[in-house]
Amino acid sequence: MKYIRFFDEISIDDISIVGGKNASLGEMYKNLQKSGVKVPNGFAITSEAYWLYIKENKLKNKLKELLENIDIKDMKCLEEKGLKIRTLILKGKLPKIIEDQILKATKKLSKQYKTKNIDVAIRSSATAEDLPNASFAGQQDSFLNVRGDKEILKYVRKCFASLFTNRAISYRQSRGFEHFKVALSVGIQKMVKSDDASSGIMFTLDTENGCDDIVMINSTFGLGEYIVGGKVNPDEFYVFKPTLKKGYNPIISKELGTKKKKLIYCDKKRTKNLKTTKKERESFSLSDEDVINLANQALKIEEHYLKHMDIEWAKDSLSNELFIVQARPETVHSQKKKNTLSLENYIFENEPLKKDVLVKGNAIGQKIGSGIVKNIAKLSQAKKFEEGDILVTNTTDPDWEPLMKKASAVITNSGGRTCHAAIIAREIGVPTIVGTKNATQLLRNDQKITVNCSFGQEGYVYSGIHKFCIEKTDLKDLKETKTNLLLNVGNPQKAFSFAKLPNKGVGLARMEFIINNYIKAHPMALYNMYKNKKVKDSKKIENLIIGYKNPKDFFVNRLALGISMIAAAFYPKPVIVRTSDFKSNEYKNMMGGLAFEKDEENPMIGFRGASRYYSKEYKKAFEWECEALKKVRDEMNLTNMKIMIPFVRTPKEAKEVVKIMEGKGLIQGKNGLEVYAMCEIPSNVILADKFLKIFDGYSIGSNDLTQLTLGVDRDSSLIAHVFDERDEAVKRFLKSVIKECKKQNKYIGICGQAPSDYPEITEFLVKVGIDSISLNPDSIIQMWQLVNELEG
Repeated sequence: MKYIRFFDEISIDDISIVGGKNASLGEMYKNLQKSGVKVPNGFAITSEAYWLYIKENKLKNKLKELLENIDIKDMKCLEEKGLKIRTLILKGKLPKIIEDQILKATKKLSKQYKTKNIDVAIRSSATAEDLPNASFAGQQDSFLNVRGDKEILKYVRKCFASLFTNRAISYRQSRGFEHFKVALSVGIQKMVKSDDASSGIMFTLDTENGCDDIVMINSTFGLGEYIVGGKVNPDEFYVFKPTLKKGYNPIISKELGTKKKKLIYCDKKRTKNLKTTKKERESFSLSDEDVINLANQALKIEEHYLKHMDIEWAKDSLSNELFIVQARPETVHSQKKKNTLSLENYIFENEPLKKDVLVKGNAIGQKIGSGIVKNIAKLSQAKKFEEGDILVTNTTDPDWEPLMKKASAVITNSGGRTCHAAIIAREIGVPTIVGTKNATQLLRNDQKITVNCSFGQEGYVYSGIHKFCIEKTDLKDLKETKTNLLLNVGNPQKAFSFAKLPNKGVGLARMEFIINNYIKAHPMALYNMYKNKKVKDSKKIENLIIGYKNPKDFFVNRLALGISMIAAAFYPKPVIVRTSDFKSNEYKNMMGGLAFEKDEENPMIGFRGASRYYSKEYKKAFEWECEALKKVRDEMNLTNMKIMIPFVRTPKEAKEVVKIMEGKGLIQGKNGLEVYAMCEIPSNVILADKFLKIFDGYSIGSNDLTQLTLGVDRDSSLIAHVFDERDEAVKRFLKSVIKECKKQNKYIGICGQAPSDYPEITEFLVKVGIDSISLNPDSIIQMWQLVNELEG
């Protein structure tokens, strides 16, 4: 058939005939089915059919006239002319030969799937679509659950008309594509009935920082259009490619979305909107097994195309099979130069306070923007929007691109990182926060605000205008150092951004920071709830553990996710995770914490570190910590993670803790596991020869070591002037313990604050031969330059 190509007749070389979307479907259907990538069959109506339609309905000159001198910045003009063009196309009639061939192909597809009235998705596929340098995401229309000859022919014409949606006209014109050098093919594909299952989008990289070791999956219940259109806040999963390829199950991030509604089949209207049930909202829309299955399919697609990919998928309600329904090249990060010699960071002159936070959501991009709020419910209100305003709305789709270009930032109630609006936001470089839930209610017109996407995965909206600068760092003069310079990292959400800095790994990943961000409840409160005992704040804690089987499942898995995010970001470089080091006053402030912590006069030298781990008051929670650590190493294969024990007062305590760890499968030497201790108590220095027979090395905690060497409570402002890591007594201890570690051929590093604050301490440590110095991210560049000079 001249105007029809089935998927097994199409390859990626046929974009000029069937458009990017259909060419990719044919490529996968022909070449990847045997390797486990499942693609529903279908056919393409070729671009020749589109040109014949334009010719026989005598549309070309009329369309050219309407497009001449169109001002895409004038929203009213764009809307009026776009509507006239689409109306002209829709009034046209399909040539008889095209009608006949479409119906013949539909009958053949029905026969393959053993049905008389096949349900199909009808999708537009432009010949300039899905190119490596332009996404064209969502520019043309798609229609789901179309049945019957009459309906199929109607929606084919609607696809032809959608080549001239307002967003498509604006997108082509702004990027220099000539309107009449782009044609439209239509894809007709067997629907995947995901009413009672799930669907979504995945990328074979991290969409925010471009890390290509990640498969990022967004998922929701029902048909996938609500994710694509940004109408729901989806579930989100990150899978780590390097160990996935080795056969492990490295889900390193798992966030529950609100998923307030879903799109399902409807015989009369094709589809209909339903509210999700409470159970659906409180459940993940994909099992871990499904997440790994999808990630493996994504890997095969990426390996075939040799490009980062943007993929749409759906799970069939009846067969429970996972299908790929679209795949296109990722276009934002793929265009950025790799191995760049400079870094660009957005930094506040004075960081806003927590009390200034008005709204939070998912950050798109890594920039900061400020301006005046304009609440825009629909595009017809766009005339009140001025250049530099901040767009606040319920949701956006690609029709909003002309307005988004004028904004200094965009904020939406709904949407995930993979919706079309998020893709457009990255492409045009405007800081955007999606999925805030209630921004339109909380932010008022003409209010001055600042939008911050520079802190990682979570974006913040602050009251007022907060000054910021763009710091550009040239890295071309940085040479390798003999002394390993590592980073201190506490927030998993910023790990992938920090990993772009010059570094040799992570010298300190603070587990208590991860517990504070990811768990929020006192570990023993969770343990007691797990044992069905009454706990204060139990209702608040129950809200935390939504989506997990029980309190233990929540604690172990959430903690493993936070740890694994940091370990994956720096893989295969070493990441030293320090087990929890909260003090009793800090634990007390956690949900349910009051019942499990006694008052201490000086928590700094009280119930903390190793003494807590083997105590009857906390031992069960420490065993859960060990299970989380084991999960990261064994199930995810992130064996670059090493463990460090804080505040070990005596060798006897050290043995007690190591025994508990061994009982939970964390055995020194097994699969390369190294266990270090913090060197932060004078006894650690004085008895270094004995401690180092138990541990594989030391990391110096200069804050506590200074406190206990000088007898200064570092929380006391009355004697703060005495606290100084540069004191001669402290330096003698540092020199002594470095010498002992070298003598025993054990690891010795430092992860305390001193090197970040004092270049002279860094100089001292380099001269006495320390193995590694772990620094705060904001001081790594300066200290790297200093160490270059000292060693050079």
